[in-house]
Amino acid sequence: MMNVEDYFKNGEVYVWKETFAVAKAKKPVDGAFAYIQDQNEITVVLDEAKMEQQPYDFLEVNRGWKIITFDMLLPLNLVGFIAKVATVLAEEGIDILTFSAYSTEHVLVQEKDLAKAFDKLKSLGCRISEK
Repeated sequence: MMNVEDYFKNGEVYVWKETFAVAKAKKPVDGAFAYIQDQNEITVVLDEAKMEQQPYDFLEVNRGWKIITFDMLLPLNLVGFIAKVATVLAEEGIDILTFSAYSTEHVLVQEKDLAKAFDKLKSLGCRISEK
């Protein structure tokens, strides 16, 4: 069994320069970082600068999110990775949204919480940069 702690030691983590909005949308949006469509709603994560360039007809919008990407290849059968991240960030009262790609994890935190999130991720052994 893989030890989740090993992935954090010297694990590369970067924060996106852009600030993002999370929105409930009527339809998927081209150029979005990500969107999830289930039977009840469509959620879009979009660079706030793009929102200023083109009006979108969103039902609800929550702004001020930064994306933290765990730039490591994580196996699909790795147990507890996001649980560990969520736990250490929750200890600081940091709200998160998570998005999983095939082998990469992304965690969104409010911009106001970014410094606290960095401190907690560094305590796990992560190295943090900006891209």
